[in-house]
Amino acid sequence: MKTKKIPMRTCVVTNEKFPKMELVRVVRTKEGKIVVDESGKLNGHGAYLKKDLEVFEKAQKSKILNRKLEVDVPDDIFDKLKELVK
Repeated sequence: MKTKKIPMRTCVVTNEKFPKMELVRVVRTKEGKIVVDESGKLNGHGAYLKKDLEVFEKAQKSKILNRKLEVDVPDDIFDKLKELVK
């Protein structure tokens, strides 16, 4: 029997590879809105973050999502990310 391939993605903060389901995707839609994509299937330009409070705080301080998504990410997105961990 064939083994199922597990999609791997890279965290933009730590540069570690993880299975897609262990990461959170933040998406810039075509309209320019920033959304936390819990399903991992929304259309748009995305960036993956490890599900860890320290990683979210580091991403907020370093503004790495602003660079990766090429738009200013509002603070309420980071609040939503922190709620996911709790």
